[in-house]
Amino acid sequence: MDNRLVIVTGLSGAGKSLAMRCLEDLGIFCVDNLPPELIPKFAELCAQTGGKIQRIALVIDIRGGQFFSGLVDVLAELRKQGLEYEILYLEATNETLVRRFKETRRPHPLSPSGEIVEGIAEERRQMMELRGLANKIIDTSNLTVNQLKQEIGNLYGDEGGQNRLAITIVSFGFKYGIPLDADLVIDVRFLPNPHYVPELRSLTGHDEKVRSYVFASPVTGEFNKRIVEMLEFLIPHYMNEGKTTLTVAVGCTGGCHRSVALANFLLGIVLAMEGAGQFEKLGATDLVAALVSFSILREIGPLITAVIVIGRSGSAVTAELGTMKVNQELDALEVMGLDPVTLLVLP
Repeated sequence: MDNRLVIVTGLSGAGKSLAMRCLEDLGIFCVDNLPPELIPKFAELCAQTGGKIQRIALVIDIRGGQFFSGLVDVLAELRKQGLEYEILYLEATNETLVRRFKETRRPHPLSPSGEIVEGIAEERRQMMELRGLANKIIDTSNLTVNQLKQEIGNLYGDEGGQNRLAITIVSFGFKYGIPLDADLVIDVRFLPNPHYVPELRSLTGHDEKVRSYVFASPVTGEFNKRIVEMLEFLIPHYMNEGKTTLTVAVGCTGGCHRSVALANFLLGIVLAMEGAGQFEKLGATDLVAALVSFSILREIGPLITAVIVIGRSGSAVTAELGTMKVNQELDALEVMGLDPVTLLVLP
């Protein structure tokens, strides 16, 4: 995929602008409507970036006017110079193109007077030679936006065209307002509030004492279980729909205690999901359970002891910890929202 130059071309109205946006989302440096004579110079400039720009996509089509006619000659010269490239050609049926021009109310580049059919026919004639040079031809007539995104991702994306979803988890206080870029807003103001515990008020959700207090509640354990199930359900569907970013905002009253603790917990879960996906691609699925368990325990492992201790009182705490029964430890796991069978038996 490194040092890849893609020439995106095709018929007007076939989806080249959408294709360019998809390529940009894949991290490819894109330039629209570049005159063909400037391609060698542009490639030279990219080469001088020290490898920072390795993947390039240039959208070149009939809009170039008199400059466009020299594209085939320029491409031939690039090949002689040893600069490899590939051509992605997008097209569609006449009926589809006419409908799209009608919907957008834009004139065809070759028919400014409004005769769309004649403009399409002339464009097909002028593009015939370039179409014959194309490495990949996509007919977008029956493709939805998401299907075209998937097709572009399969061709030029990393990891076999796997859609990438960048997940951001933030904490906030409702008294300051909900983040503007939030896709999912999770209100955790129903959980026990450390603000009313004098020794915890000055701490934050990053501190173990606050985390222990928040996660000790059975309500928190049940909530964690349900929110993880929701994310496991939503994330694959968001990716299938072509969504590239997801911001999860976790909010409490002031944004210092409960929201921070829960945001850290969700961060561990997301990291576990991502790691599990990588293990599956490498064929190491037998390590997935261990990874998920480790990620969860890394976030809330220190709290298990706290949950156990909270149920004890008096001077015999240390002695009793050594004689606790197995079912009490299992109860502690369930309080944390962990399935004992999944965590202890299946791995």
